[in-house]
Amino acid sequence: MQESYKPGEETNINTSVLSVPTPVPASENAVSCPHHKHTPRTPEATHQLQNRLNRMIGQLNGIKKMLDDNRYCGDILTQIAAVESALQSFGYIILQDHLETCVVEEIQNGNTEILEEAIDLIKKLK
Repeated sequence: MQESYKPGEETNINTSVLSVPTPVPASENAVSCPHHKHTPRTPEATHQLQNRLNRMIGQLNGIKKMLDDNRYCGDILTQIAAVESALQSFGYIILQDHLETCVVEEIQNGNTEILEEAIDLIKKLK
């Protein structure tokens, strides 16, 4: 018999099937985001982001199990709201990193068109 999922509980999932790209370290002369479309991150920052993603994947797997177990709709909706909130927070972290690195760098290099991209990205997260 399988144990039932409890809200807020971490689940064991197989993340080996996931492909999370590892950022390539930029050389001293490399330009980040806009031209090469990669953002160098420290191993610690990458690890923290991957942990957040794995937690969300665990929550989604928990929701799937709740459906399989015919759990109460209200409990499922609560978990859906939790995943949506976690994903929104994750997006804001990525956006903040983008603004503090890529956008600042481009503005310092005289490219103010990057602001239009930043505004579009902010709108997408709403």
